[in-house]
Amino acid sequence: MNKRKVPLAIVILAAGKGTRMKSEKPKVMHEIAGRPMIGWLIETAESLNPEKIIVVTAPGMDDVAAAAAPHQVAIQETQRGTGDAVKPALPFLKDFNGKVLILLGDEPFLDKNVLEKMIEWNGMSVMAVRPLSPKGLGRMIVNEDGTLDSIVEEKDASEEQKQIRLCNAGNFCVPASHIAKWLDQIQANNAQKEFYLTDIPKIAEKDGYLTYVVETDVQWVWGINTRSELAEHERMAQTRLREKAMMNGATFIDPNTVYLSFDTQIGADTVVEPNVVFGPGVTVSDNVVIHAFSHLEGVRVEKGASVGPFARLRPGTRLEENAKVGNFVEMKNTTLGAGAKVNHLSYIGDSTVGAKTNIGAGTITCNYDGYDKHKTVIGENVFIGSNATLVAPVKLGDGSFVAAASVVTHDVPKDALIVARARQLIKEGWANLYRSRKKK
Repeated sequence: MNKRKVPLAIVILAAGKGTRMKSEKPKVMHEIAGRPMIGWLIETAESLNPEKIIVVTAPGMDDVAAAAAPHQVAIQETQRGTGDAVKPALPFLKDFNGKVLILLGDEPFLDKNVLEKMIEWNGMSVMAVRPLSPKGLGRMIVNEDGTLDSIVEEKDASEEQKQIRLCNAGNFCVPASHIAKWLDQIQANNAQKEFYLTDIPKIAEKDGYLTYVVETDVQWVWGINTRSELAEHERMAQTRLREKAMMNGATFIDPNTVYLSFDTQIGADTVVEPNVVFGPGVTVSDNVVIHAFSHLEGVRVEKGASVGPFARLRPGTRLEENAKVGNFVEMKNTTLGAGAKVNHLSYIGDSTVGAKTNIGAGTITCNYDGYDKHKTVIGENVFIGSNATLVAPVKLGDGSFVAAASVVTHDVPKDALIVARARQLIKEGWANLYRSRKKK
């Protein structure tokens, strides 16, 4: 339950292009730990229990709108600065009476506690940081009582002002009753000829509103404008995700070589060896071993199972209890039954494999005919010899045997043996005759 007395609305500015990243993808759609950066920020925004979240995007950014769903989306037709970017959200704030928290979409790891402090302030509030190098950031000019006098963008700052280390983090909390009025008073009389949201504190002061400065740790707030900054945020995210997994009882042999996604779930007493990648949608139960150099995405692994080394488990795969997938095995959209084994060098796709079935080395399911995918159903306690080819759609009954190197094109009855390969032909002495002919 939200115990806040004043209603809250959140506006996220997400219309930025990926220009400085040299990318055609909108900036906020670049991923951190398998999730668009705006997804991280929306999760934090939702945790504040606002009455509404409004995401401001640019024309044609349908992917940003989809990532923002089910929240409201406003379109900024032309980009003319942060002050202008808030205006498209105003129709969604009509008749709203409370606080409006304005956040930058390229700052995905904002601290919820710091945002709460901003919201609690009676007047206006702004977030500030003290980076090691303030280059490129707006400087905070603070009054003797600690309230904000003004924010000066670096391109407009004097040499003396450029020495100030307290910098603008770009996030504001504004009373909804005055936001439209104050935005209308912003002037584009600056070096960039843009409408800066940073002008609002001076405007608010004329109406008797002081601006409170809320300082936060710089490592969790700076914006992402370059690929290097994106990579640094990825590093930060991975550190947090690894620590969380280990706190919950997982063992990482070499944590720095394990890469997790935002939603990875790993159970207690599970061991993860070096150089393992977890894509989105992976849930691993207790007492599992994930051997080195394995890649999992969209997978569920049940208790006691074993994966790898060098295994690739693709979306839709489920390993039941004590199932085993060995080295150089790829599985996709397949359920591997309890105690079943695919130990090495196999591809099993669009399949159901029954409990305690053993699949030999080199087995493949031919699930794609060039147009459609087809399913292979393998029963319980089936033994499949090495280098078998199962041409889907096909069913193998419980307890059946498939001879090595067989090509299976029809269903196999329960407890039957199938041998589907050419008969062996031996010609005594043929090799010597062949070599003699070649020498001549």
